[in-house]
Amino acid sequence: MTLTDTRLTGHRATLDQALEAIRTRAYWSPHPEHPKAYGESAPAEGLAAFEALKGARFDLDQPGTDGWAGAEISPYGPELAIEYPHIDPDVLLPAMRRAVPAWREAGPERRALVCLEILARISARTHEFAHAVMHTSGQAFMMAFQAGGPHAQDRGLEAVTYAYLEQTRTPETADWSKPQGKRDPLKLHKSFTTAGRGIALVIGCNTFPTWNGYPGLFASLATGNPVLVKPHPRAVLPLALTVRTAREVLAESGFDPNLVALAAEHPGEGIAKTLALRPEIKIIDYTGSSSFGDWLETHARQAQVYTEKAGVNTVLVDSTDDYRGMLSNLAFSLSLYSGQMCTTPQNLLIPRDGIPTDAGHKSYDEVVNDLAASVGGLLGDDARANALLGALVNPDVKARLDGAAELGEVALPSRRVGNPDFPDAVVRTPVIVKVDAAGPESESAFLTECFGPVSFAVAVDSTDAGVELLRRTIRDRGAMTVGAYTVSEKTERAVEEVCLEESAQLSLNLTGGVYVNQTAAFSDFHGSGGNPAANAALCDGAFVANRFRVVEVRRQA
Repeated sequence: MTLTDTRLTGHRATLDQALEAIRTRAYWSPHPEHPKAYGESAPAEGLAAFEALKGARFDLDQPGTDGWAGAEISPYGPELAIEYPHIDPDVLLPAMRRAVPAWREAGPERRALVCLEILARISARTHEFAHAVMHTSGQAFMMAFQAGGPHAQDRGLEAVTYAYLEQTRTPETADWSKPQGKRDPLKLHKSFTTAGRGIALVIGCNTFPTWNGYPGLFASLATGNPVLVKPHPRAVLPLALTVRTAREVLAESGFDPNLVALAAEHPGEGIAKTLALRPEIKIIDYTGSSSFGDWLETHARQAQVYTEKAGVNTVLVDSTDDYRGMLSNLAFSLSLYSGQMCTTPQNLLIPRDGIPTDAGHKSYDEVVNDLAASVGGLLGDDARANALLGALVNPDVKARLDGAAELGEVALPSRRVGNPDFPDAVVRTPVIVKVDAAGPESESAFLTECFGPVSFAVAVDSTDAGVELLRRTIRDRGAMTVGAYTVSEKTERAVEEVCLEESAQLSLNLTGGVYVNQTAAFSDFHGSGGNPAANAALCDGAFVANRFRVVEVRRQA
């Protein structure tokens, strides 16, 4: 089968719309969020396709396969029992490099259109991908469908769009003429070619394999680089499906499918560290722990490294003119996907003397107890709780949750939630722990990331003290998100100034259906790249511009 130029050029309108969206920052998405938008038969077909993958080998026909690996167990209980190709990098990496010349010669536009075709094919299989994400990340189905499907596809398209924009800033050719007075001018004909750095390594994460994986994958591919995808060993399937789709589209478009390949690993093998130091690897995208992210930044010196690591997301609660709306919004933010998001609030800074609200003055204890009641009410029904919480992604999250009671006074204990469809799933509601900012800093567990459904209600001496604690937290620990509730213009300006100086993304007075832990592609920047939580933002020009260089050839005219 050959992919026609007509099919590819048909994506040009989508690319143009995406270019306009990143210029205006207005809402736009070509990928439907609702499951019904994909056709009446899509749900059953997607589930059947997912079920057919279980218990089988996932062959990709890529060179260098020296065995098979895979031991995924769904957080909901069932074993996937899928085997993926294990690679010999000494064979695969040279094959990937041989695919580069034709991809480079294709130019920025054709590369972008091929990437858009890959995304279109993934979009058509969103139901299948949703089950793959659900059963590797523990997300509830609707979240897996949206975050692992259209929202991830939007982020991939966004990266392609920025890549195209940055590559086309320089013209392909130029005629240069320098006057020499009475003598003939100096004349040169110049050509400018965007050339990728080399093989890109995408190191996937367990919680959001597609949402966090697609920006780096498509940014590197669109800028002319082959991409080796190394999934998290607990979440291989969503990225394996992505690699298979990309290889199919590349081959049909007349390119070497080895531009995209998969590197699965045996349990405990740790091939990410080995691959990251290979001289062929020139770009690395990583989402995960700060310890390994720091190691990559320090040791993978031959590569341009983009990391999203751990941070301590903080919300300052100073005052509000919609107390119920604030509580409701925070309760949802703390509960969504059991707090297993890099954007979930962890620390709520509340003045110990309380806050003014439209419902009267509320003491620190009242605010904390009312928030606990709001979370309890939101998750009181088990069916709704399962739909919001999903399952705990791994035993480490459960261990942190179980140990939270030792960190302070528990204002909201966690409870077990049964899942009738998946009785082996570990589903737990969030815990809220009361702590005092005036305590010994060495004993302040809230000053480090506690990934999962654990939040701290931190009593601070005053709003001003809270602003300073916010500053220190961002500067020393980093933050992917910051929130604040205040009716004071002075406080709003102070928080905004902290976020501008420490480079953190801020959400103010959210009381409706938008939450601090959600970001929209084409409009919101995910992370800033300016504090310890991440050295890159999804997505901006800086995220793509250093994945390629412009090579100039000058000829005498």
